[in-house]
Amino acid sequence: MQKIAIGKLAILLASLSEEELNLFKPDLAQVSYCQGKVGSMNMQKVIAAVETAAKRNGLIHDSLYRETHALYHAILEGIEGLTRGKPAIGEMSRTVGLRFSVVRGTPYSESGEGEWIAVAFYGTIGAPVKGAEHETVGLGINHI
Repeated sequence: MQKIAIGKLAILLASLSEEELNLFKPDLAQVSYCQGKVGSMNMQKVIAAVETAAKRNGLIHDSLYRETHALYHAILEGIEGLTRGKPAIGEMSRTVGLRFSVVRGTPYSESGEGEWIAVAFYGTIGAPVKGAEHETVGLGINHI
């Protein structure tokens, strides 16, 4: 198994524009990842968007509880980062516009450490008023 810095890669994938990402596409052929976008005042929609993307792209197996569970915790940890420790969006009258990525890999040289999953968010958060938002980033990593 090859060691992969899944957190760093997830942050890059979430923050790079499509044009910037094209420069790295050949190097990403060996990596299991997916990307997506979501904008909402509803945290459940953010969670659902990431889960749906990970399942559709084969990063987790829907029938394996441990994989869904690991993804869920990585999503929540990432949300805590982008919301500054208070995992609430609409309840606090704020909205998000995010790009996200999910990366699955082996961040340790020792094969016994197994696979891990990283979820990164990059985008904006703020009052639901155009121009009142600011940048935010969040990262969550969990073992599968």
